[in-house]
Amino acid sequence: MKQTKMLVNWLVACAVAFAMVTSASAQSAKERSGKVVKIKGSARFSTGNSIWQPLSVGTLLKAGALVQTAKDSFADIALIESDVVQPPTASGVGAAGNKRPTTAQDLVRLSEDSVLAIDKLTVVNTGAEKVTETQLDLRSGRILGSVKKMAAASRFEVKVPNGVAGIRGTLFAISADGVVSVGIGQVVISWTKADGSTGTQVVSEGWQFDVRSGELTKIPDVILNDLRRLEVESLAYFTAPTTRITVDQTILFVSPN
Repeated sequence: MKQTKMLVNWLVACAVAFAMVTSASAQSAKERSGKVVKIKGSARFSTGNSIWQPLSVGTLLKAGALVQTAKDSFADIALIESDVVQPPTASGVGAAGNKRPTTAQDLVRLSEDSVLAIDKLTVVNTGAEKVTETQLDLRSGRILGSVKKMAAASRFEVKVPNGVAGIRGTLFAISADGVVSVGIGQVVISWTKADGSTGTQVVSEGWQFDVRSGELTKIPDVILNDLRRLEVESLAYFTAPTTRITVDQTILFVSPN
């Protein structure tokens, strides 16, 4: 209980700090993008008016975009700043000759039969640090995420139909029905209970929480393995074209292409 209260207070303080930063630096706020770096199977996206287009590697998604994956499919979306615009190739060079980013980016994997809306992607350069705000709306299905360490005033939130999860530099999985799994770090999930009251739960590394049952359990191995693979692949996207990493004594040679 004490840990939950401390973390909730911290989230409130971050929200206040972010509001102060964005108010003082509104003119320097810039839009970020979601860049598709990998697709398995098929997916589509819409920017409004129910007009759908096929999703492909290199597609840039702005705030307001809606993404949907088909059965037996997934899409990996890197959340980037506007100056990184070219999809990486096997040589580590973008289509227009740009080098692959060498620093880690936030990465979201949209699992099969899922729908995700990108509500907000911004960055404010305060001079001392970059403050980002990320708001995603998971309407159905599941996402996995690898989020790098953020500035204190930054926010990364994932809305689900019955609540919202606050994420802080972590490796996680969230389903639209309110199941939160954490491989690294912590996630705070707040949701509306059947009686109308608000529930809040801190989910720490190695644990899974289900808002429907209120149960906190050890993260299943199958989900933990999915998260570990996502972490490995996220490193490969933004560093060398082929990365050799050992996971559970298995050597993986991961290429983003």
